[in-house]
Amino acid sequence: MIRLQWWQEPCQPLDHVARSKALARQQQLTKPAGSLGQLEHLAVHLAALQGRERPSVTQLWIAIFAGDHGVVAEGVSAYPQEVTGQMLRNFVTGGAAISVMARQLDAALEVVDLGTAVPLEALPGVRHLHVGAGTQNFRRGPAMTQAQVLIALEAGRDSVQRARQAGAELFIGGEMGIGNTTSATALACCLLDCPVVDLVGPGTGLDSAGVAHKREVIEAALALHGPDIQAPIDALVRLGGFEVAALVGAYLACAQRGLPAMVDGFICSVAALLAVRLNPACREWLIFAHSGAEPGHQRVLDAMQAEPLLALGLRLGEGSGAALAVPLLQLACHLHNDMATFAEAAVAERPA
Repeated sequence: MIRLQWWQEPCQPLDHVARSKALARQQQLTKPAGSLGQLEHLAVHLAALQGRERPSVTQLWIAIFAGDHGVVAEGVSAYPQEVTGQMLRNFVTGGAAISVMARQLDAALEVVDLGTAVPLEALPGVRHLHVGAGTQNFRRGPAMTQAQVLIALEAGRDSVQRARQAGAELFIGGEMGIGNTTSATALACCLLDCPVVDLVGPGTGLDSAGVAHKREVIEAALALHGPDIQAPIDALVRLGGFEVAALVGAYLACAQRGLPAMVDGFICSVAALLAVRLNPACREWLIFAHSGAEPGHQRVLDAMQAEPLLALGLRLGEGSGAALAVPLLQLACHLHNDMATFAEAAVAERPA
């Protein structure tokens, strides 16, 4: 088991004074109490996270972590592995969905390549870390070495540090890696002690026969590694991916450095679950963007008592669902900060 456990350091506490002031303000705004539903809770929670009565999410940092998966050799993906590297180019040249969203949101977009199966030239705008040529095939052995897991966790932590230095008010993690729904499903089944059949899905578009084969591969991997998984970090070593580990490190670092994080879809939510299992206090710093189309996503969200903001049938990844939810978060802040109080608008309050 890995001994160096920076991720277990304390998370930042919530500011309960700011929360109380924000809650009091909500009760004074010109609307029936609770009429804006989850938007009110979001604004108050953000106030507690940011330590100010009037929260803001105008400065955005989006980090896309990419890595390939050796388990693709088992025929679990509808796409070949060279797509991972091709999408890295697409991210930085502005053609990917998340690239479009980042431009529209005026967000900083960072792309981190942890290791692709097909060698890549140095791409302008991409941080190439070369942790390995993708993970190993976890159907046959551990996906990563302990050293690789540490490097990947630290890659996520380092991205959060850059976000903080840039003045970010919200962190969004995204992922790219052919085969990563197989890894995420295996991890979720392990952490939740669920039958694979309950969580496995089509990923990037497998047909029913492909999903059945994917289930068999995951079941065999869980049988192989089960006796050696004694802790969440063991599951990450045995079944995870470079980009999944980076997301885990990022979510933990967000909580430790006091930066709210918006969690994207199935793969990101599994990484969030791992982060919560490693350091439960980080849960307060995670805001969940959406409930996606992958069958296991809702089960993972339920395990963290998460209430996602959207349900649009998304299954793209890349942080795209989290980016889509940002305007809701921003409007929650504007409504909280800019609406008039009953006194300011000279509107009669409800009688006591």
